Amino acid sequence: MSMAVVGLVAGMALGFAGYFGGFGAFLLVAALGAVGFVVGRFLDGDLEPGDFFRPRERDDRRR
Repeated sequence: MSMAVVGLVAGMALGFAGYFGGFGAFLLVAALGAVGFVVGRFLDGDLEPGDFFRPRERDDRRR
């Protein structure tokens, strides 16, 4: 499935949630969609658990 179709489906889901459930439902669907996206990236192997917790490398050129 292309990213355009995924974006279309996500936008439609958020639109229905906002229309029928109000702004709170819109935020809930958006948050759960983001969690599902991150979990999917973990399951695909694109992310590792340490990617969120290890410190970023410093850029020494800023000194």
